[in-house]
Amino acid sequence: QVQLVESGGGLVQPGGSLTLSCEASESPLSMNVMGWYRQAPGKERELVAEVNSGHTMTYADSVKGRFTISRISAKNTVWLQMNSLKPEDTAVYYCHAEQLVLRAHYWGQGTQVTVSS
Repeated sequence: QVQLVESGGGLVQPGGSLTLSCEASESPLSMNVMGWYRQAPGKERELVAEVNSGHTMTYADSVKGRFTISRISAKNTVWLQMNSLKPEDTAVYYCHAEQLVLRAHYWGQGTQVTVSS
């Protein structure tokens, strides 16, 4: 059974950096899309960044120039480097993966990112 295993959340001061990582374990096929969503209290879940198997990257406007997504397709692993963090980046971050052949979407359990002084 495919599981998305996340790591790297935590507490950081404004202006600081964090790196999130996610690996799709036990996946028989390469994921077509991997990325990160986030959900702040009282708000809907939103796309932060994603990258497809052709390495085309999409970013939310609010994180462009501050966050960088990268992946190793052969290992079904994706990272999110977050720099110049702001208090409004505080949220639970969820890894997401999509496999088109299997028509399957997978979600991680979520990791808390808190930006506060």
